[in-house]
Amino acid sequence: MYLSGHKMDVELTNDTSQIEFYILAFSTSENGRIVLLISVLLIYLIVLTGNLVIITLVCLVPQLHTSMYFFLCNLSILDILYVTTTLPKLLHISHTGDHTVSYTACIAQLYLFLFFADTESFLLTTMAFDRYVAVCFPLHYSLIMSKRVCISLALPAWIMAAFNASILTCFVSGLTFFNFSKVNNFFCDLKALIIASFSDTTFLRKFIVLDGMSVGAIPLLLVLTSYVCIIYTILKIQSSVGRRKTFSSCSSHLTMVVLYYGSSLSLYMQYSQEQDKLLSMMFVTLVPMLNPLVYSLRNKDILSAMKKIMTEHVPHTELFFFHTSVPGLSTNWRLGLQSGVYT
Repeated sequence: MYLSGHKMDVELTNDTSQIEFYILAFSTSENGRIVLLISVLLIYLIVLTGNLVIITLVCLVPQLHTSMYFFLCNLSILDILYVTTTLPKLLHISHTGDHTVSYTACIAQLYLFLFFADTESFLLTTMAFDRYVAVCFPLHYSLIMSKRVCISLALPAWIMAAFNASILTCFVSGLTFFNFSKVNNFFCDLKALIIASFSDTTFLRKFIVLDGMSVGAIPLLLVLTSYVCIIYTILKIQSSVGRRKTFSSCSSHLTMVVLYYGSSLSLYMQYSQEQDKLLSMMFVTLVPMLNPLVYSLRNKDILSAMKKIMTEHVPHTELFFFHTSVPGLSTNWRLGLQSGVYT
């Protein structure tokens, strides 16, 4: 095989130290590579900035020290880790043209991607439960969703996701690859690695279907059940204003659920490999990028917290009038401008 002017001897091997993967990423021209680099960098910066703003607000503003924003902070931390697992390597490929990645780095990227993707599914489920308690048991909300309960809900989400990702990664690490294998995606994706392997993957493919049911379908069913109860409670509210206000408290979370499960379910459809890459890009970037926008633009608490932080850190300028007497003249008013505290 000739690749980038270098001859590569390709043979099957179980020696991981000899295995190297070639990430195909996106086929573009030189100009297209620059556009891709700028676009991915912009998306990455938006994700980092938006989610760091959410984390900062939740940590600094006491009014946001509630269960809802505790889970939102977890989600923002997760989104930063999530995109950092995949996008920097794509930026490196677009900048340098170096598509190779070692076996260890590839397996590590696969594990982290599965870990963070599964955690997001579980966290969205816990956030649905939080919204269910807030709407259906408003008088007991603060009592039920105590700090201890929130930690008890969030911590298992991370632990279960880590355990599930470990199982899948162990299966993949047991597969046989060429010492130089092509991965037809922009990162070491599970589906692309299975295709690149020359082992019998029948059992693994069946296991992935069952695993998808437990990690994806069951959490989605719990989310839908929560919202059935929420909608039923909302419909019993007599005031249309009350119904609209109550539903708006759930709209941001519901939007993220639709985006996450809509993009993830699309990956299970049968598409061409080029379409798979585009769908994977949407799955990796869409929710982390839109999460802070949805929660900031549609949430009065976040907007007021942003205003409070900005007010406290912007120098206050006070405009005042003061009265003086000038000999030979009547009362004279002068306009003064003073910054800070005036005594």
